[in-house]
Amino acid sequence: MRFEHLIEINDPLNPLAEILSREQVWSGLMHRVDEPTLFLPGLDRCVILSRAGGQIERELYFGTARIRDTVTLQDHEWVRFESAANAEHAGGKLIIRLEEPEAMRLYLRFTYETTLPEGMAPGDVMQVSGFVKAAYRESDVDTVRIIRMIATTGRPQ
Repeated sequence: MRFEHLIEINDPLNPLAEILSREQVWSGLMHRVDEPTLFLPGLDRCVILSRAGGQIERELYFGTARIRDTVTLQDHEWVRFESAANAEHAGGKLIIRLEEPEAMRLYLRFTYETTLPEGMAPGDVMQVSGFVKAAYRESDVDTVRIIRMIATTGRPQ
């Protein structure tokens, strides 16, 4: 399953929304890499196994489930999270791109690629993919909310 959507960071038509710089948004994304427990409900802890150049190897612990992932990044452009399938996790890929089509108009583009369980009836696939997409969208809205808190206060709350 592939799912992609945009979230606008700076809306010049909304005077109540604080304008964030590209640097502030990128800093928030780096918090998601280094401190994912702030962004992923149910994640108990994250262990950084290695860091070399633009690549980070991590182990994520969700209760008894352990997921190993690789984070690759292009500074101030995109970050990619990839995990291999195992008995506890279907595996998948998430790419978050920072887009700025014009000055101070910032967007985050979230692109997911994941598998769904095999052998499902077509109607079930549509229903499950709808739930998964809604969960991804909600998680991404929360990511932006946390990035805004970090930018405003210097720390998540």
